[in-house]
Amino acid sequence: MNTEHSSPRLVRSIITNRCPHCRKGHLFIDPNPYHLKTTMQMPERCAVCGQQFELQTGFYFGTGFVSYVLTVLFSAIIIAAWWLTIGLSIRDNRVWWCLGLNAMVLVLLQLPIQRLARSIWLALFVQYEGE
Repeated sequence: MNTEHSSPRLVRSIITNRCPHCRKGHLFIDPNPYHLKTTMQMPERCAVCGQQFELQTGFYFGTGFVSYVLTVLFSAIIIAAWWLTIGLSIRDNRVWWCLGLNAMVLVLLQLPIQRLARSIWLALFVQYEGE
């Protein structure tokens, strides 16, 4: 299969924070989510296709729900992996170590999760218009 002419995949464009309309332009001004001054700054339009990123005032308030779902899924994965490898027990401190690790990882990943939630939310409302 010739991947040179195939369309960019939806999941890959969401994970890499690309414009859902052309799947090529960047959603965020700064690619590093840990630059705190610019972490959530987005251009008004896509530099490649001109798609407007804020479809209406307050459009991104819905990303709180997406972020919540992502956080719960990520926590479930961490707890399941811990349970399968180390085990969970209320008779010792293993469950508390698991919850502490989960909380620490979620704090460290909060900014990428917020960006991913915005990318998913925008992709729900903007259709892909490829070549």
